[in-house]
Amino acid sequence: MIDKNLNLVEVEDSEYGVDSRYESKINRMADGEALMEARLRRMKNVSGELIVKGKLLQLKFKMEEYLLDTDSDNECKFTDFLSQYIDMLYDKRSHFSEDIDITPVLLSQILNNHRQPSEEFMLRLMVHSENAFLNVCSFQKKSWYQIYYQEKINKMMSNQGEWRSKVAKHVKMINPSNL
Repeated sequence: MIDKNLNLVEVEDSEYGVDSRYESKINRMADGEALMEARLRRMKNVSGELIVKGKLLQLKFKMEEYLLDTDSDNECKFTDFLSQYIDMLYDKRSHFSEDIDITPVLLSQILNNHRQPSEEFMLRLMVHSENAFLNVCSFQKKSWYQIYYQEKINKMMSNQGEWRSKVAKHVKMINPSNL
């Protein structure tokens, strides 16, 4: 916030999202509380279906952002996105496993990184997410595959110090100038 003398002033109560042109703190606080109450009233009237649609959109954007950011330090993982996806659609993860015809144990092993997802699992996830996003927005069929393999690439590239010297011992190349 800037005062009349163009000096920077510390912003107070910015979480209320209220304009800073109030002459008294009491007026600003009253309007801030009224704004928050109006927001809460409006949020209470939002249907559960609309909330799920919003969460699906948010997940899609996070997934797209992850795929665009090729930084190997990115901490998002396939299983994180999968967990979010399942938890926003189902009360119990076992219901998701029933819907894609796998055992809850297998799903748990995949989510806890004890087992890699099979191609069949990925295909079922792809079909399931196409259906889930059908009335929300367009969803790239290949997104789950891309995220899964992007994680693998990131992990491999960030661990080069561990594997490069071992692998380099087994690689021979004729002198490039002789090619």
